[in-house]
Amino acid sequence: MDPLTEQQRAILDLERQFWRTAGAKEDAIRGLGLSPTRYYQLATQLLDHPAAMAAEPVTVKRMRRISTTRRLVRRA
Repeated sequence: MDPLTEQQRAILDLERQFWRTAGAKEDAIRGLGLSPTRYYQLATQLLDHPAAMAAEPVTVKRMRRISTTRRLVRRA
């Protein structure tokens, strides 16, 4: 199992938080030096990363649930 990089850990840290104001998450994403598009690409890759599941199981499961819901809504 490959260990998580510092960037992957930062993404999981952001995903663990709940954002109360519009744009706050995007500001935090830019603070990592990433565009929102690249951030979400990397976050999606973490859904299948065994080390991510081992480090943050609740966060990864929530991310998977949100991803599945969005995919189903797009198909409808």
